Amino acid sequence: MKNWRDRETLRLDTLLADIERWVLEQFDQETGGFYFSRSAMIVKAYPPDIESTAQALNILLRCNRLEVLPKEKLIAFFQAKQDPESGYFYDEHPLMKQDEVMVHRALNYAVNSLKRLGAKPLYPLPIEQQQAPAYTNSLETYRKKWASISLSNSWRGCDLLASSTIYFAEMETEKRQAYVKAFASFLEEKQDKETGLWGEGSLYVRISGTFKLHTFYRKHQLAMPRQQQIYQSIWECLHTEEAVDMCYIRNPIDLLAYLAVDISDQALEKISRLTIDHLSRLKQQDGVFSRELGHSVKAPNVAQVKEGEYYPDMPAAVELGLGLPEGDMNATTQATLIRKQLHQLWQQ
Repeated sequence: MKNWRDRETLRLDTLLADIERWVLEQFDQETGGFYFSRSAMIVKAYPPDIESTAQALNILLRCNRLEVLPKEKLIAFFQAKQDPESGYFYDEHPLMKQDEVMVHRALNYAVNSLKRLGAKPLYPLPIEQQQAPAYTNSLETYRKKWASISLSNSWRGCDLLASSTIYFAEMETEKRQAYVKAFASFLEEKQDKETGLWGEGSLYVRISGTFKLHTFYRKHQLAMPRQQQIYQSIWECLHTEEAVDMCYIRNPIDLLAYLAVDISDQALEKISRLTIDHLSRLKQQDGVFSRELGHSVKAPNVAQVKEGEYYPDMPAAVELGLGLPEGDMNATTQATLIRKQLHQLWQQ
C-alpha cells in the first residue's frame, strides 16, 4: 500500500462491495418502490415506503446505476403517495401522520426524488394549499414553535427543529431570508459555548442532534458557529463512547466533512480507521448494514434511547421491518454516505 488512504479505501470498498446488488433486489416491480429490508419484502407485512425508496434512489445515483430501473414506475410511486387535499406525501402506516419529523422527511424526500427523476408533484405543496402548520403563519408563531421543542434528547429535539424549517423553501426570497436569519439567531442562543453542541444526552446523542441542525446551515450556506468546539467534541466522543447505531458512525463523519477546521493527517488516519472499524461491526450476512449492532431496527423513526427511557416529543414507532439480524435500507444508505464523506475528507 502506498499510504494509509489506500489501505482504508480498500477496506471500505470491500465492506460495501455487495450494496448495489442488494438494493436492486429490494425493488418492487408492482408498486415501483423499495422495501426497507429483505424480510419485509418476503413476508409482505410492510410495503415499500417513501423513505426507503428515496434512500435506494440516492444509493443508485451514487453508483451511477439508476438507469437500470423503470423511471416511470419510480415517478408514479412517489406521485401516488401525495394527498391531493393537503399536498403532503404519506405512507400507508396509520401512525406516520402522527410523527411530525416523518411527515416533513417524506415531503422533502418525495419532492427531491421527483426532481431528480425529472418530474414534479401532481398537486400543489402544503403552503400553497394553506395546509401547512399554523406556526408557519408568522415569524412570531414560528419562534414560539422553536421555543416549545424540548432538547432533553438532543437527537429528537434538533430533528424537530431542523425539519420545521422545510417550509422556508416555499417562501418568497425576502421572507425566507428573514426566517433563516431568525432561526440561525435562535440556534446560536441555544448552542453550548464549550462543546459547540445542542441539548442534552450522551455525546453521540448530542452530536446526532448537531448533525440534524447542520443540514439547515448547509442548505442555506451558513457557517455553523463554534466549529472548533464541535470538532473537539467529536474527537472526544470517538475515543470515549461506543458506536451502537449506524447514525453514530455516519453523523460525526458528515459533520467533519462540513466543518471548516484543520484536521492533521495523523488525526484523520485515526478517525478514518475508527469509522471503518465501527462500520464493519454493523455489516450483516446479507452483505449490507443494519442500523444497530447485531440486528436491524423495526422502526427507524425512533431515536436511540436506553430501554424504558422516555423523553418529550418521543414519536410513536412506525415499523418498517422485523428487527432481524439483517441489513436495512436506512443503514445501507448511510454506509454509502460515509464512504462519500470519507473520500471528501481524504481529498481536503
